[in-house]
Amino acid sequence: MTQLQQSLPEVYQGQFGEFTITESDRLGVIIYRAGLMVAALSFALGSALVLLYDHPTVLTLTTSLYICFSLGLGVSLVTIHIYMAALHRLLQIFWAIGTLSSVALGIYGSEPLAVTVYNQPLTLFGVGFTFAALTGIYFKEAFCFNRLETKILTLLVPLLLLGHLVRILSNSVEQILLGTWAILFLVFALRKVVQAVPPDIGDKSVFTYLKTQS
Repeated sequence: MTQLQQSLPEVYQGQFGEFTITESDRLGVIIYRAGLMVAALSFALGSALVLLYDHPTVLTLTTSLYICFSLGLGVSLVTIHIYMAALHRLLQIFWAIGTLSSVALGIYGSEPLAVTVYNQPLTLFGVGFTFAALTGIYFKEAFCFNRLETKILTLLVPLLLLGHLVRILSNSVEQILLGTWAILFLVFALRKVVQAVPPDIGDKSVFTYLKTQS
């Protein structure tokens, strides 16, 4: 009897009823976190190349790293658990707009993507949607888990991008903000690795309730 009880999934009490966490739920969380890790590592490496090296060949590598970053972010946006379906869809649309803009710049631009965006800030009206989607994840994590690094990132990312867009930040300030962003993004991704799985799944009874209301 005891062995049978141990094999049964744990039952959680949600706001609208009981629910259990399946292996599929756990796999979704693992994929979400893996996507974040790929995005964070790619972004950190790309930022390091931009900040430490000023050579055309090296900067060309940042485009490949951006592709990895964008793909990792896209995977995370598919598997993230957000109660508001409209917000979840909006973040995915933002990512799609940013991705299409990046592809267009990559195809028709004559310079590495990072150089193009830096020299032509108006390109952020397209590429910036990707980072708006990323900021949405930061905001969600800050709201749900009260993480200091995501609170900072929720403010830092718009500050850096908008500051660069309107050209009110000096090069040194932009470099400091970019380096801080890369470090805190890595901290965030690493902390997600050791976080318990159930909190990332959330209250499944809420998802069930919302589906019945739609």
